[in-house]
Amino acid sequence: MSAPTSLATNVFGFGSYTTMLQKVESVTTSSMPVPPPKSLLIATPSEAGEFPLLIFLHGYLLYNSFYSQLLQHVASHGFIVIAPQLYIVAGPDTTDEIKSTAAITNWLSKGVLQGLLPPYVRPNLSKLALAGHSRGGKVAFALALQKTMTTLKFSTLIGIDPVDGMDKGKQTPPPVLTYIPHSFDLDMAVMVIGSGLGEVKRNPLFPPCAPKGVNHEDFFKECRKPACHIVAKDYGHLDMLDDETNGFRGRSSYCLCKNGEAREPMRRFVGGVVVASMKAYLNGDNTDLIAIKDGHEAAPVELRTIEFLVQRLYR
Repeated sequence: MSAPTSLATNVFGFGSYTTMLQKVESVTTSSMPVPPPKSLLIATPSEAGEFPLLIFLHGYLLYNSFYSQLLQHVASHGFIVIAPQLYIVAGPDTTDEIKSTAAITNWLSKGVLQGLLPPYVRPNLSKLALAGHSRGGKVAFALALQKTMTTLKFSTLIGIDPVDGMDKGKQTPPPVLTYIPHSFDLDMAVMVIGSGLGEVKRNPLFPPCAPKGVNHEDFFKECRKPACHIVAKDYGHLDMLDDETNGFRGRSSYCLCKNGEAREPMRRFVGGVVVASMKAYLNGDNTDLIAIKDGHEAAPVELRTIEFLVQRLYR
């Protein structure tokens, strides 16, 4: 029996929690003797409760602050989101980003996050998700594939338009894609979100931001059950960023990639799918994920692809 489409609509809007956004620097102070390995942007509910965690990795040459609206969308549904600032200028090798993400995960296991949160807001470290956008998506997959070990265990992995280099055969080290179907040995559920315009050039001077051969389609082909793949048709690789992204990097985010008409619909879509995935695989509530599958017209964007590799989604 199909779930009503209305069940999916609430995840595409802000949730019932008010949110707080704060920046934490990677420096030792009297109030923070064990600082995070990298500076963090933390989005969290303000009300009392115990909440699952999401580590969110930004894309290449981007700031974590460019995702502040997306992070708060997810937090408003009852999740704590930790977004580290990885390298601003980086070469093709992503090894340092993988190691830094592992170090942040291990830092969380020390229990020091509690002192950075509002009173009576508690992190549930047994319910931990990992997500990344673009190059950050590749880093997230690499860490989940245990390129570097962590002291905490992830329960679900979310790739937001992940990219593994410029083209097949031109992957950035360490390569993640093997081009062997269902070869990813992951002990967690996976959601892969794609952009329909990511593989389209903005102009002849620049390559597409998410080229065929190294993009979301290729990542999903290597996933095993349970895994989901949802693609927004008429939106681009950077359309989930904030409406206002300042500075040179922020302005360039509007001109390097093929974009949709506006960012807000894609941002709500990505936020909603992330929330539905975390509800399903961290909280055991797959109601919204089922509703998106069966009533995808409720999404704020037109979907090009919706694939579910699952044994059984209904309970």
